[in-house]
Amino acid sequence: MGNNTVKFTIITITYNAAQWLERTILSILSQSYGNIEYVIIDGASTDGTVDIIRQYASGVSFWLSEPDKGLYDAMNKGLQHATGDYVWFINAGDTLPNADIIQRIVQKMEKRKHLPDVIYGETAIVDAQGKMLGMRRLRPPKKLSWKSFRMGMLVCHQSFIARREIAPLYDLNYRLSADYDWCIRCLKQARYVYNTNLILSNFLEAGMSTQQRKASLKERYAIMCKYYGKFATILLHGWFAVRFYTAKLFKGRV
Repeated sequence: MGNNTVKFTIITITYNAAQWLERTILSILSQSYGNIEYVIIDGASTDGTVDIIRQYASGVSFWLSEPDKGLYDAMNKGLQHATGDYVWFINAGDTLPNADIIQRIVQKMEKRKHLPDVIYGETAIVDAQGKMLGMRRLRPPKKLSWKSFRMGMLVCHQSFIARREIAPLYDLNYRLSADYDWCIRCLKQARYVYNTNLILSNFLEAGMSTQQRKASLKERYAIMCKYYGKFATILLHGWFAVRFYTAKLFKGRV
């Protein structure tokens, strides 16, 4: 695997994200690795987002701004315009951790016999100012398979890179958790899964309303039942509840 032979398509989804978008774009355009295709899909923003995209258009391979049917519809548009060996979603507000991260991934991959189908790593959580708040609570396992996700979404979507040829379109039947379903489907197709042991993304902790969180958990439960069976999913959720309340109890005693 020679230098710059592997092409990464990085896709950024935006909607009224003028506050966050520039730092995302700069983190991608500053990469030392040369073979990057950068795609931006905007949902017809009205807040100046499109002006920022135009400002950096010379470094963007493809962009469009038009109404969509939601986040995952926009992500499907990004996939349909991707031509790279790998697809990687870094949405507005999220960033790559440093200018050499893709170069480091490629250098690690050069030591392997096979090109991975899925590449994954750790995720740092940042606030609105880009300040690091800590690591994501759910940590990726040393070895990842589609069965790992029965314990929840152990790898953040922004730290999950898939070979384009195995990456399906997102299922628009899921409004809030189609990324969970997508990662499982990618992993079911993957023969070679590679843990970089690197922080691959800085994820903006934007917060989710209580109503959205409940709807998201309901969707994830349905997805878990689909792949892992209803009985196993019910047992796992009982264990999740015990773990949650035990942690809460001990926290209250500190």
